[in-house]
Amino acid sequence: MEKPDLENFLRGIVSEKTSESYLYTINHFLNTNPKAKRYQYKDIVNYMEKVSKKQSNVQYRIRILSALKKYYDYLVMLGYRSDHPCKRLNIKIKGNQTIQVQELFNSMELQLLMERENRYKHLDVRNNVLISLLIYQGLASDEIVRLTVKDIDLDNGTIYIKGSANLNKRKLELVPKQMILFSNYINETRPAIKRSITDKFILTKLGKPITVDSIHAMTEPLRVLFPDRKLNPQTIRMSVICNWLNEKNIPLERVQELAGHKWPGTTEKYIKVNALEQRELINRYFPSI
Repeated sequence: MEKPDLENFLRGIVSEKTSESYLYTINHFLNTNPKAKRYQYKDIVNYMEKVSKKQSNVQYRIRILSALKKYYDYLVMLGYRSDHPCKRLNIKIKGNQTIQVQELFNSMELQLLMERENRYKHLDVRNNVLISLLIYQGLASDEIVRLTVKDIDLDNGTIYIKGSANLNKRKLELVPKQMILFSNYINETRPAIKRSITDKFILTKLGKPITVDSIHAMTEPLRVLFPDRKLNPQTIRMSVICNWLNEKNIPLERVQELAGHKWPGTTEKYIKVNALEQRELINRYFPSI
């Protein structure tokens, strides 16, 4: 089978927009580093040090390094190299941005959130819809608040998430168990609790559009399941992203798209690091900003 060129290789593993950005970065790297094909770990570190002197923005540097990693992935795939000089290289993020992944919830623990009863009529279905958006799509509270009925496409099994200042727009797949649940909510439960004209998808028990505070209040009773840990919509979303990367081994670029992160460095923070591995040398060159 014919092996793909670099451009097609990138298009096969990341989005078209990301592949164009990576290809531009890689070509610039190759033009200014003619011996790059044989570079070792220290050579990449030295190059990234030069990048940091020109551009202090940490997200910019993470983007550059992500592109270089894909270039060497390509060389390994072609058989030009048997080693990857920067596979475990990472750029240090601000200390206060560290994600304590060991305190998050695994997929089985998150599934427990769907297994509870409500004393109010119709709320079982409504709450299960909302919880499912948290634990399967990893939506942020404000994204759930902005959802409208038209954003749900049951025919194609997808949900459209509007973009914001912090997160990208995206279209996500519904899991099979959500299909009947969403259909029941849209056709029976939601019409029964709606009290005014609104296109918002999730409504309160009083028939009004749900708010971020309401979502937090709804998850508050669930904290009894994990009394020693911090359970709220934010930690649920963080857990989902962490599980995509570390349980399901979904590629970083794909998780970035699923989560709506604008920068790959935001997604990288959720990668669990082997405690036995030494801290990457790159941290010495890129102190916190």
